Amino acid sequence: MSSKSYKISRPDINHKLHKKVKLAASPPRQSIKTKTAQSKPISNAIPAQPKSRAAPLSKKFHNSAQVDQDTKGKAKALSLHEDDDNPHSYLPSSFKIIAGSYEKLLYGLEGTLSVEDSTHKVNIKPIFIFPAHMSYIRAVAASPNGGKWLATGSGDEIIKVWDLRRRREIGGLMQHEGSITHLSFPSRSHLLSASEDGTLCLFHARDWAVLRSLKGHKGRVNSVAVHPSGKVALSVGKDRTLRMWDLMRGKGSASTKIYKEGELVRWSLQGNLFIVQANSTLDLYSTEMTLLHTITHPSRIHSIQFSKRVNGEGELLLVAAEDKKVTIYDIPSDPKERPLSVIAELTGHENRVKAVDTLSIALPRISSEKSTSTTLATTISSDGKIRVFDLADVPAGLPSSPNDPPVQLSAVSEYDTKGTRLTCMAMADGEAADGLIASVNGKRKRVEDEEEVESDEEDDQEQEQSEEDEVAEEEEEAEKEDEE
Repeated sequence: MSSKSYKISRPDINHKLHKKVKLAASPPRQSIKTKTAQSKPISNAIPAQPKSRAAPLSKKFHNSAQVDQDTKGKAKALSLHEDDDNPHSYLPSSFKIIAGSYEKLLYGLEGTLSVEDSTHKVNIKPIFIFPAHMSYIRAVAASPNGGKWLATGSGDEIIKVWDLRRRREIGGLMQHEGSITHLSFPSRSHLLSASEDGTLCLFHARDWAVLRSLKGHKGRVNSVAVHPSGKVALSVGKDRTLRMWDLMRGKGSASTKIYKEGELVRWSLQGNLFIVQANSTLDLYSTEMTLLHTITHPSRIHSIQFSKRVNGEGELLLVAAEDKKVTIYDIPSDPKERPLSVIAELTGHENRVKAVDTLSIALPRISSEKSTSTTLATTISSDGKIRVFDLADVPAGLPSSPNDPPVQLSAVSEYDTKGTRLTCMAMADGEAADGLIASVNGKRKRVEDEEEVESDEEDDQEQEQSEEDEVAEEEEEAEKEDEE
């Protein structure tokens, strides 16, 4: 990683919206110090284990899930949800879509729902477009449950942190020494990253200190998935291994060879299944590391996402691929009984679909409508288009006959970037339904507001001081030139 220093600046990212920004090198940004938190001693490296005694993943999972029950005399256990108050107690009434691109541009869209002719209509509009990195953007993530943070990762080895509410850059995390390959927020208060340098890092969103630095992969880390409990994570990489990480103690707990380079790994919503993707194959496993099914998709896969059904019970698996569509598989309640079935497809793109993400959202009230919420799926493609679909249109059951074609779903809203090569995307909560603040009580909300006001005042003071220093330097240089 380059040792070049970065000048402190805090630009506003609320750029003009309807004009494509001229490409240019991103100006230097503030660097956030990524010190290791001293209050929580951890093990930053994984103890070397003989290959012949590698811990089987199936034996380690249940022990890792119970790791917080035995912490006496050892490093304090970390809970990823310790700062989250009732993280699932509300649904947003609006949403945001953030997409990165090869052209280094970062797109921000705002989505709202309205009622027209007794039906729900989804509207999306751009709120910012600007060059965010010095290399193409490889990963984006937004903090869940009403959180305000956005993180972007790039080939420039920097993770940039943005405040979505105030639409401004906070700074850059320069912990990695390779391109950023993965970003996710396991909770509102923690950011997890992975890189081509073979490491994973867990940051605390309060001060952006490094809580965990996980080493073990020999080569690039391609994907990371945190279990819904927040206690363990799985990762896959170039070394063709599947690794399990104990996030509470900051060390690896198990690893196993899968004999192919996993590109993506995802947990099911219930946490009883996980899936590993490589090229055009999907391997579905139980937590006992039993291979339940192997699916050969018709084309190369770029993104996968589990989602809850809107109609009926159970989960869906959304698979975005080279075939210009997203295929929706039904996940049976007992995957051992029958294989996954294709029940629907999201269509309309003119090129490969690069990413898919989902978000549950509250619906505006309609007297004749019983449903109060739905799940929206957003897709991005190399055709430059961002499309939004309503998963309420997915049929509740399976096709009556195995020969029946899957239901074709059309987008309910679309935004065209006019040819930008989109690479990654994330959905984020907008405003809470009925004006409620997401998952926080009044006291905590007031504290957050006071902290934001203080932070704004400090930012303004720093900016004024910086401008005064620049003016003084210019005057001093001018005086020297006059004397000469």
